[in-house]
Amino acid sequence: MDIFERVAAYRAESDQLAWNGTFKDYIELLRKHPSAAITAHARVYDMIMSYGVEEVGGHKRYKFFEQEIFGLDRSIEKLVEEYFHSSARRLDVRKRILLLMGPVSGGKSTLVTLLKRGLEKYSRTEQGALYAIEGCPMHEEPLHLIPLELRPEVEKELGVRIEGNLCPSCQMRLKLEYGGDIEKVPVTRVLISEDSRVGVGTFSPSDPKSQDIADLTGSIDFSTITEFGSESDPRAYRFDGELNKANRGLMEFQEMLKCDEKFLWNLLSLTQEGNFKAGRFALISADELIVAHTNEAEYKAFISNKKNEALQSRMIVMPIPYNLKVSEEEKIYKKLIMQSDMKHVHIAPHALRSAAIFSILTRLKETKKHGMDLVKKMRMYDGEEVEGFKEADLKEMQTEYLEEGMSGVDPRYVINRISSALIKQDLQCINALDILRGIKDGLDQHASITKDERERFLNFIAVARKEYDELAKKEVQKAFVYSFDESAKTLFENYLDNIEAFCNMAKIRDPLTDEEMNPDERLMRSIEEQIGISENAKKAFREEIMIRISSYSRKGKKFEYHNHDRLREAIEKKLFADLKDIVKITTSTKTPDAAQLKRINEVSKRLMDDHGYCPVCANELLRYVGSLLNR
Repeated sequence: MDIFERVAAYRAESDQLAWNGTFKDYIELLRKHPSAAITAHARVYDMIMSYGVEEVGGHKRYKFFEQEIFGLDRSIEKLVEEYFHSSARRLDVRKRILLLMGPVSGGKSTLVTLLKRGLEKYSRTEQGALYAIEGCPMHEEPLHLIPLELRPEVEKELGVRIEGNLCPSCQMRLKLEYGGDIEKVPVTRVLISEDSRVGVGTFSPSDPKSQDIADLTGSIDFSTITEFGSESDPRAYRFDGELNKANRGLMEFQEMLKCDEKFLWNLLSLTQEGNFKAGRFALISADELIVAHTNEAEYKAFISNKKNEALQSRMIVMPIPYNLKVSEEEKIYKKLIMQSDMKHVHIAPHALRSAAIFSILTRLKETKKHGMDLVKKMRMYDGEEVEGFKEADLKEMQTEYLEEGMSGVDPRYVINRISSALIKQDLQCINALDILRGIKDGLDQHASITKDERERFLNFIAVARKEYDELAKKEVQKAFVYSFDESAKTLFENYLDNIEAFCNMAKIRDPLTDEEMNPDERLMRSIEEQIGISENAKKAFREEIMIRISSYSRKGKKFEYHNHDRLREAIEKKLFADLKDIVKITTSTKTPDAAQLKRINEVSKRLMDDHGYCPVCANELLRYVGSLLNR
């Protein structure tokens, strides 16, 4: 790629987006595209929806968030529907500050950054085009030029809503430069940009003694005040505060509740009335979505203070908990590692999963549901089926504790321990045991972990290790089955023949002798017992399989063993059980003979080709599984 050619093409593309005209031209543009005059809240919602939405298990998944935010689908669905959608429809919700409240490293800042970047990109599209009075320090909506008395007629004519008044700067320019003739006022297309301070503002609290309210509302320009002679002259004032520059877009308050109270007072009028006070001017209109974020401890301290009741009533609090799905937690770690300079290090399969299992277990709360432990709960949360429990049980557990996910180990801690293991040992490849060892070694250095929590966490590391042991054994045993699919299909077909005869109370015909025989109960039970199907439950399980076969047949599909998760697991476990002794002998032999060495090499190749291992971690896995099977 020619870098400079690409830069030139990008600059040319930006130049093509430029649009300049008069207010009269803008009115004609609105006749064709009235959506250009939507509010900031509606623009954010439209931007999210432009990426698409899909229904998954009765819940909506918004594609805008899926590349950066993992495991927070339910929280994001609530956020989009209850805040962004409602505020886009001009409901009273838009007059509230959106406060994201959750634990550290839970994704609050990432979510806000994503909204900022999304707005920047959306403003460069035809659908998200944004227009402003040229030269206005607040990039304000040109429709503010319409006198208040005439607005009802104009709104009806154009099919738009006009809210807000001209800023002091534009009022003076209209009078002095254009003689009050709004038709001549120039209008330009603007591109939202945090770097250029257009449509995005960010306020971060600092020392209350040194921070000035001017950071939010702008300040007097002392270099020009002698020229214009008055502090109430707009030409002697800099409209460059964060609230000014965030107009038409999004204003982020970082760690909002750490701010001094006087900074938050400005938000009372801005949220409810859409304006704020600056200098010696009348109230200044601003159309912006205010997003703040804080942690749970600071929020509880904030609401306990009676002085904050006015501001508290103007907030919509959205809890952003930690992710509670193992598979999504893995994605978080992968993303963070890919953003580092350590992405060349090979990470063995299931290594990040083991870390994710530990993290999720620390975040879950014990359920009161009989027969449900934390490991089963973790599996159900991740979409796995657990015998004896249904979808209704999952929904009940998800609503059992409102604060679930608001505590536990944060992703930063785990990624820090992974980083430490990568750097310290200078490894080419890192496996699950390396990561779990690193997590364990770091518990003593974690300042916020109590002695009781440390004991719990050590137990969770042991559980994660046990889960990995099962995955490791299954992976190796699976690799030993040379034609696994063929073997599984043969066993599956044999099982189906027998349960069909059982359910129909019929005989089956021996393919070799052609004689009729009773269904092979021993074969059926040897498969069903692998997944804990009791003698009393076998009939219901077999009938369930027959119903599934019938359903597939009606749809013109062939029923395969992997179409039923529990049956697939049973078939695999049966095959593995039959192979266990061969695996045990081959992997644990210190001086393998030629035949064993050939088999080990074939298995290593299969692990590398089919399962993502490298030569280092494939050999380590075989040695480790050998030691497990010999215990």
